Amino acid sequence: MLKNKIEKDYHLSQRKDEREKIGVLRMLLASLHNKEIEFRPSNKKLEDKDVLDVIRAEVKKRKEAIFLFKKGGREDLAKKEEQALEILQSYLPKELKDEEIKEIIKSKISELNAQGLSDFGKVMGAVMKEISGRAEGEKVAKIVKEILGADK
Repeated sequence: MLKNKIEKDYHLSQRKDEREKIGVLRMLLASLHNKEIEFRPSNKKLEDKDVLDVIRAEVKKRKEAIFLFKKGGREDLAKKEEQALEILQSYLPKELKDEEIKEIIKSKISELNAQGLSDFGKVMGAVMKEISGRAEGEKVAKIVKEILGADK
């Protein structure tokens, strides 16, 4: 399970005294613990999919922080957030390249017999189900719009 790997890496980083990694993993484990607490009333167990969702949320926060720090001229803080981002991204599945995304989109379009932008929702739903977190939704939506718009 992914959470167990994160816990092992946390303890290993403590032994190696990797302060930056310790801080990032401690924050991530706290977020995972909060998610477990959120699930308690329904007796739902934390699965790898849920762990990945938490990691993606933390990645998104780091990206936003990097943007804001750079905008504010705080390169030192942006660099620290970039290091945290790199650590978090190491737990995510490898992202798909644009060409791979385009191939999946094209196959879904032909599978669903999508005719244009009016079928955007259907195509996005099918594509995101197959991609399942290996690409950002915004990026996929942009490519879907390009392809569906070009089909007219």
